[in-house]
Amino acid sequence: MNGPGTPLTPAQRAALQHVRTTAVARSEARPARIDAREAGALTALMRAHARITLNFHPDRLLADGTTIAGSMARDGRYRSQYETGLSNGSRSAVPGGARDGWEERLFGGAYHAPGVRPCDRPKYGAVNLYGHPDGASPRFGSCHVRLRPEINDRATYCHGDSHAAPADVGTIDAFSCVLAGLLEERPDAAEVIAKLPYATGADSADGAAACPGRKLDEYIEAQVHGDLDLAADAEALVLDPSFRGTETGRLLTGMARRCGIAVEWHTGFVLAPDEVTAEFRGPVMVPLAARVCRSYARAGMLDAEVLGRAAASVVREPGAWAEWGTQDEMLQYVKQLWHVLVRYGRQMGEVPE
Repeated sequence: MNGPGTPLTPAQRAALQHVRTTAVARSEARPARIDAREAGALTALMRAHARITLNFHPDRLLADGTTIAGSMARDGRYRSQYETGLSNGSRSAVPGGARDGWEERLFGGAYHAPGVRPCDRPKYGAVNLYGHPDGASPRFGSCHVRLRPEINDRATYCHGDSHAAPADVGTIDAFSCVLAGLLEERPDAAEVIAKLPYATGADSADGAAACPGRKLDEYIEAQVHGDLDLAADAEALVLDPSFRGTETGRLLTGMARRCGIAVEWHTGFVLAPDEVTAEFRGPVMVPLAARVCRSYARAGMLDAEVLGRAAASVVREPGAWAEWGTQDEMLQYVKQLWHVLVRYGRQMGEVPE
């Protein structure tokens, strides 16, 4: 079993060291938002108590027809995009692809050395500073794994998404640039961090923490280096309630039980098709929402499970969607419709009976 102390490969150690060196050099020129003593205290709190969450869509299909949930249930591992061939961001986790290029820049070519395997690549998540029940970056998935804080030591970080070549990068022991970028965007972040540790999940008594964050663009991205064995590295699996009573839900809760990690349910998002507008993610969202609901929504509402069934149909029967575009275009549209649901959807408990 691998744990927080999992031995890293030479490539993974080199990636961490490159980001650490870059962060130290950048900090010498980066204007500080707070003094070094306060920055050190806040970083120490984050190192000990902040949680990285890995958002994912559990019902998306792998090349062999297995779902992400099925793959996770098989061996209790969380895999990188280079292993799954799937992404809820840029669909370019292939040699020579866009993600491959920005990883080469971010990690100084560490993952382009001879002998590096797809499973050696980092896994992407974000720091859930505010303890939002939908995770730190729900744009990338309806469910999430909440990692143990010990994993913070083998992660690299950037303020903003890594595809945009952010200047503010770091490791937990060279974090000042990332912290400065965060404080420029959210001056209240220092007060939030100073309250750590806070209760998480079902134990949270903080009303604010019970509200979904709906974070589509604003987060500290985290890249976790090394294997992720959920039994050792996760403290909870947080699921969307649309998967209750489904095969996906049974696979994930069974896996969590075997791994000895907690299962929590957040409030989820639901949206009627006539509530979808063209103002966000474009005009195709309006007819697509109606089409998806007609075909898959038993209750007439969009939710994560309904969108998952639409995504599976796009893969299994692309001809049924040919009038909408190619398979890749359709998968992009379904992804964008999920973004609409995250931004505008009501929490499930807010839906009138």
